[in-house]
Parts: sequence; C-alpha cells; structure tokens
Amino acid sequence: MHQRTVLDNGLRVLTTTMPETYSVSVAIFVGAGSRYEADEVAGSTHFLEHLLFKGTKSWPKAQDISEAIEGVGGVMNASTDREITIYWCKVAKPHFNRALSVLADMVINPLLDPEEMEKERQVIQEELRMSNDYPSHRVDLLIDEMLWPNQPMGRDVGGTKESVSAISRDDLVDLMHHQYAPANVVVSVAGSVSHDEVVEALKHPVESWKPHDSRPWTPAQLGQDKAAIRVEYRKSEQAHLCVSLPGLPLDHPDRYAMSLMNIMLGEGMSSRLFLEVREKQGLAYDVHSSLSQFHDCGSLIIYCGSEPSRSPRALDAIMGQLSALRDGFPEKEVEKAREYSKGRMMLRMEDSRSVVMWQGGQEMLLDKVLTVDEVVDAIDAVTVDDVNRIARDMVKEDQLNLAIVGPFRSDRRFRSAFKL
Repeated sequence: MHQRTVLDNGLRVLTTTMPETYSVSVAIFVGAGSRYEADEVAGSTHFLEHLLFKGTKSWPKAQDISEAIEGVGGVMNASTDREITIYWCKVAKPHFNRALSVLADMVINPLLDPEEMEKERQVIQEELRMSNDYPSHRVDLLIDEMLWPNQPMGRDVGGTKESVSAISRDDLVDLMHHQYAPANVVVSVAGSVSHDEVVEALKHPVESWKPHDSRPWTPAQLGQDKAAIRVEYRKSEQAHLCVSLPGLPLDHPDRYAMSLMNIMLGEGMSSRLFLEVREKQGLAYDVHSSLSQFHDCGSLIIYCGSEPSRSPRALDAIMGQLSALRDGFPEKEVEKAREYSKGRMMLRMEDSRSVVMWQGGQEMLLDKVLTVDEVVDAIDAVTVDDVNRIARDMVKEDQLNLAIVGPFRSDRRFRSAFKL
C-alpha cells in the first residue's frame, strides 16, 4: 500500500515501502509534454528534459550529475511523452538521499546554460535524424499523424529540425515557469525506505519552490470519416506497416475490457496476430498490437514488419484478424487473457522502479492511485459480453488508418487487402 503526502507548496509525495529490497527507486513526474506546446516551439519539453541533465546549482556539470548516480552503481534516465515528463533513478538504499537530492535539484535549480543548450540542440537534431533513419520509428510517427492530423497529439514529441532550431532559452525558461510548478509535479519513491524518511529528505531541496499556475493541454480533435492509407518510400529490406483505430481515454470505464481484447489480438506469442501472421503463415518476425491511452483519447495500433513482396499478404492476414474481432471471443480465450493481464501486472510489482511508475503515473494523470488488488478486481469484473461489445464498437472501417514505410511508390498493392 502506498502512502501520500501533499506538501505546503502543492507537491505530491507518494511512497511504497518495500523492506525486502536493497534498492530505492525515485521518479519525478512533471505534467509537461508535447500536447502542451504551441507549433512554433514543438519539441521544447523534450529539449528541456535533455538540458536538465547538463548542470544544476549543486551539480554544475553533466558529469557531476551522472557520476553522482552512476558513481555509486545507480542508474538514471528520463523520458518525455505527450502528457508527462519523467526523471528517474534507482540506487542502493545507502544512496537514497543523494539520488533524491540530484533529481530534485534538476527539476528545481537547472542552470540552463546557453553554451550547453547549443551543444544539446545539435544532439537532439542527431536524435531526430536517427529516428528518421529507422523505418520502424518512422511508421510510428506517420500513423500518429494520421490519427491526429495537424495538432499536437499527432506531432513527433521531439519536434522537427526546424522547430528545434528555433527554440530559445527564453522559451525553455517560460516552459519551466509554467509546467514545472510544484502542484504539477509528483515525487514517487519505492524501496527500502519509509514514507517519513522521504518527506523529511525532501524538506530542504523543495523549501524555496514556490507554487504557481500551469498551462492546460490542447484537446484532441477527431474528425475522420473514411479509411486512409499513407505510403512513404524507403529503400529497405522490410516493409513496415501500422494499422490503427481510435481507442479509449485513460479513465474510460471500458478500459480493462479493451486491454483484454488487445491481449488476445496481439500481445504475446499466443495472441491471434502472432499465431496467424508469424506461426501459421510465416510472414513476419515482429507483429503485435498495442494500446495508447491519454486524457481524452487513445489508439489501438498494429505493427508488422514483412518482406516487401509478402507485405500485402501480411496486411490481408492482419485485416482478417481485425474483422474477426466483430465475431466475438469465446469465454476460454477471455479467461486466458484475464490471467495473463493479472499475472504480468503482479510480476512487475516486484521491482521498485515499476512500483514508482505505477503509483506516480496514476497520481499524475488520474489524481488517484488504484492498488494492485483493486485493478485485479476490476479485471475480474470484466465479462465476455463487455469485451465483445468493445470489439464490435471499435472495429469500424471508416476509422481505419494504414501507414506504410518501405520500397513502394504508391498504395496500389495494398488497396485490395485494406478492408474488413
């Protein structure tokens, strides 16, 4: 069970004590992401995430920060998505106070040194080039653009080469001032440490952090009325395909039913997609489906990488499995997915880093934290009828999107297969 304290400045602190571990994981969640950005500063949240590793008031150089954690055997990293930025580290228990102090200083007292910013601008440009060079990454970006065209939700979180080139230090200072507000931040800790220890250790690092208002996110606009195909030519040995449908938002009452449906469709080696496309027909090495869920929208995406001449057959097999969802699932298959879902979740909770992500993510995005037992109960409450209803409701031909990256100049070879 987690414990929760809200400090005077609005900062939320959540902890789970795991006395059997030798480690402590710390994560700081910030309500900042690409859907909070204007077009002209696209990628600024990701840029800021990078720059926070380049020096703080107490650790003025990037090497000081990395050595403070890695020098004691710990690991640290960060990530930026559409709605949230996470800074995290995992250390042995004796080094917990140092780890918490480093992360807190990064989000409260970064130097944002102009010289370091220019160097990091080039690093991020290289990151964007790297993503563009991987067809599997590129097809992910294309399918998001098709799901949410001409809006922040459909943009690359990293921005574009042009927008990153134009971001100024003042833009990042403004971003920090608005989004890095204590009431817009959650500190999540799990491991061999007590709640009181964590709260006490935070008092000094955050004492000067004053509350202020943060900006709202941009709502998603959904207006698709017919199926769409987009092809991007690449001279590659594989064709990379993504098929998408709109999904459900984070707090939707049917989210657990949709999760079970996705497990049966394309999660794991006993899923329908894996068995049909890989095991039975041998058309792909990697084929799977996944769900994304946000405040007000979501998606179901199927990915497949296949030899170009066989990729239309792979698409045909994928569409066959999508179409079959409308026929419903037998009870035995739903029960297997139910146990898979609960088992995977329980296994993750043995790791302190998974626990901080579990409790911190829920608190940040949903303002509440369900326990594992509560989620197990919710999964057990899903009926076969619930799953089949969700499958029927979401599999709609006019909501389909297909993105292809590979050695094709047009979508001609895929048109006949892209139907339910």
